Amino acid sequence: MAYELHYWPGIQGRGEFVRLALEAAGAPYVDVARGAVEDGRGVAALTRLLHDEAAPQPPFAPPILKDGERVVAQTAAILQYLGPTLRLVGRSEMARVWTNQIQLTIADAVDEAHDTHHPLGASLYYEDQKPEALRRARGFCSERLPRFMRWFEQILQRNPAGPRQLVGARLSYADLSLFQLVEGLGYAFPKATRRALDAAPAVVDLHARVAAQPRVAAYLASPRRIAFNEQGIFRRYPELDFD
Repeated sequence: MAYELHYWPGIQGRGEFVRLALEAAGAPYVDVARGAVEDGRGVAALTRLLHDEAAPQPPFAPPILKDGERVVAQTAAILQYLGPTLRLVGRSEMARVWTNQIQLTIADAVDEAHDTHHPLGASLYYEDQKPEALRRARGFCSERLPRFMRWFEQILQRNPAGPRQLVGARLSYADLSLFQLVEGLGYAFPKATRRALDAAPAVVDLHARVAAQPRVAAYLASPRRIAFNEQGIFRRYPELDFD
């Protein structure tokens, strides 16, 4: 039976981290909100799931994964749930905890990137908070983005199994998520990201290896991969990119 992924149809967003794991593992899944309404899919199906008053454990927001009767929300929790089945996490408890810790740190970086263009709140348009966005983005580009990249570089260099993966010697969902983070940052902040990656060669190498994975490469070249745009988490506003 195919997994059901519920996420907004027009953006990569946080759902993309889950899509990459499913695609890399070759797992069957349905991207529900991108389906046809006449087939019981579309945004209406996502909305029904979100507002199901009979759900004993209601999700707060997408992404949401349905695995039969099981419903899991929050990107890191979904990946933690899928990891063992998709063989995208190590077998030991410590490997799983460490992989989840890395994933949560990636989520922190994603949130900080988002907050550069919405520093005062998501309910306001970017145009309503430009002065605050400029100040927030300057600090993110000069301090936070390089700090995150240095940390990922350290993890790779200190991995006892070698610097090819973040955890152990096999591809994990954290590797896929770091790839997506680098992709998003490179889209939104090309100058700042290029400068930060100059000091993180192992991160650059990992990004290239993930992109070359046959299933990942096929996905990236397919229409299933939604293009970055200015409605998602990573938005390209040139005035926010500081080198």
